[in-house]
Amino acid sequence: MPPAVPTPRPASTGARSRRYAPPGPLDLGLILGPLRRGPADPTFRAARDGVWRASRTPEGPGTLRVTKQADAVEAEAWGEGAEWLLSHLPGLLGDGDDPEAFAPRHRLVAESARRRPGLRLSRTGLVLESLIPSILEQKVTTDEAYRAWRLLVRKYGEPAPGPAPDGMYVMPDARTWALIPSWEWHRAGVDAKRSSTILRAVRVARRLEEAVALPQEEAAARLHLVPGIGPWTSAETLQRAMGAPDLVSVGDLHLPGIVGYALAGDRTADDAAMLELLAPYAGQRHRATRLILLSGRTPPRRAPRMSPRDIGAL
Repeated sequence: MPPAVPTPRPASTGARSRRYAPPGPLDLGLILGPLRRGPADPTFRAARDGVWRASRTPEGPGTLRVTKQADAVEAEAWGEGAEWLLSHLPGLLGDGDDPEAFAPRHRLVAESARRRPGLRLSRTGLVLESLIPSILEQKVTTDEAYRAWRLLVRKYGEPAPGPAPDGMYVMPDARTWALIPSWEWHRAGVDAKRSSTILRAVRVARRLEEAVALPQEEAAARLHLVPGIGPWTSAETLQRAMGAPDLVSVGDLHLPGIVGYALAGDRTADDAAMLELLAPYAGQRHRATRLILLSGRTPPRRAPRMSPRDIGAL
């Protein structure tokens, strides 16, 4: 059984650094924001001295800090995964993304894009770190999912390497996730359906991590081979792991209404109607939905409002 209390933070092994000059405007908040699972995410911290991320890479745990300078990004990394994190820095900051491929076809979308020239789609290259919190978000409020992620990472993860801010942790490895006892899932508010899906996923973690090298449709199909992972979960995962510009979070409780209201003035849109409205953006539908969400154009409230990812389908 994994230890219930993490060991003290190890001493820094020394920072490695890299300077990256992006090919165009870059907004760290817009690019890295979707990787944060709630304001108290133990793997993510936005601080005055930069944005910090703690990740479990194929080379081991690592901590990354990125800061934006006038025309470049300065990055430092610590831990066994430091070199991996630095080598994947361009992808993390959207270097493989092509905003020029996007052609706005609606005034609201065009205005949202104009106001955010620094928006690029991040590619972490890591599947499990986005898949597990996405599974935790299935059919519950984001507050419930964020709490579960926070509790489990803090209890079964390990302190982030280097001089990371206090309270930062690297998520558990696949074996540790598999050994979490049933009562601990229960204490974190995770039902048997979601915990069982996570257990099935971590048993084939290596095969799932390989999905980032596949075309996005094939990557999604590979994730779907795990019972309990469907289109919503795979889209939420691969949008982050691959920077997939066309994967839409089909099955979201609120997203169809938001897209319908923004593009057609109809808040009653369902998934089919949403996809029809997004058809002109084929190849870039995820970017289109990001810009719609960032525009702030949402239907009037009828009840206490939850965010578009509060309740997701499989």
